[in-house]
Amino acid sequence: MKKPDIYRVALDERSYDIHLQSGSLNKLGAAMRDLFPHAERCIIISNTVVEPLYLNGVKHSLEASSWQVFEHIVEDGEHFKTVDTWSKIMDALMDARLSRNEPIVALGGGVVGDMSGFAAACYRRGIPFVQVPTTLLAQVDSSVGGKTAVSHPHGKNMIGAFYQPKLVWIDPDVLQTLAPNQLRAGLAEVIKYGAIWDADFFNQIERDAQQLLALDTAVVNQVILASCRYKAEIVMQDETEQGARALLNLGHTFGHAIESMTHYTTYLHGEGVAIGMCMAARLSEQLGYAPKGTEKSMVKALQALKLPVNPPEFTAIQWLDAMGHDKKNVGSRIRYVLLKKIGEAFIAEDVKNQDIEILIASYT
Repeated sequence: MKKPDIYRVALDERSYDIHLQSGSLNKLGAAMRDLFPHAERCIIISNTVVEPLYLNGVKHSLEASSWQVFEHIVEDGEHFKTVDTWSKIMDALMDARLSRNEPIVALGGGVVGDMSGFAAACYRRGIPFVQVPTTLLAQVDSSVGGKTAVSHPHGKNMIGAFYQPKLVWIDPDVLQTLAPNQLRAGLAEVIKYGAIWDADFFNQIERDAQQLLALDTAVVNQVILASCRYKAEIVMQDETEQGARALLNLGHTFGHAIESMTHYTTYLHGEGVAIGMCMAARLSEQLGYAPKGTEKSMVKALQALKLPVNPPEFTAIQWLDAMGHDKKNVGSRIRYVLLKKIGEAFIAEDVKNQDIEILIASYT
């Protein structure tokens, strides 16, 4: 077995490793025993899709390293990322009676990771948690950086905390069981890194689209590692999103609005982000920030990954209302991440409602 790639997220006493290795899921128990030598118990939080695929294997790995394992299963899907679901996780923690040094293991995608992390942040004012992401989106983005949350009818991820995991354990082999639309959704977050910071990486993802969609092991592993490094480096600079980390929200203001307006049942998160990045590129051109052709480049790359690029039909009033609840806003101002070109993004706080009305009208 190839040696693992290990990347350290250096955040003083909150530092942790990202461990990337194919076929490593059955080694998790031993790694956690080394990390938590005095803990006896843990709880696995997973969902109804991942449970039949990987829960028993992870549980066996933990038990083989002398862990007493509890488990709690949540429903799958963004629309279950609610206070009610989170409350049931808290009930499971209470029933397990975990102490303050005994960890949660988040086995699943971004929804499981976000809710488990928020539960870990709140239970007994903070217990450890370990991210074991099973979707590409979670492996390249949401498992790294310590953003934890649940959603509210008024907006996505409006209730949460910055709370870092103790370990991120990535086994790319689990992607073999990932639904194709979930794989594509994860690739939207991958290409986002290139759109924000690295035009060469952006072009590489477009060039390698077929290999990525076919889950070519070498290409996928390289892309996951590169994405984790991009994410970790910006988190180390700006852990609580006071500045540069906000650039990671390219496409998300529009994307979260799409998810909210369609009640989290029509688009996956990555699909909403893909459409949102196209809208951000068009708005960047419309306002004269980006050269002509920026949107065309974005659309071309996302279409190569078989992602949606056209927004659903809602009125400008509906768009502005949904985006007005975005957690990234400052006061009454909606903040947008826009492009100067592919590979260079910036925060815009001076976009007028009239600009959005013109943008939305341009799609009709």
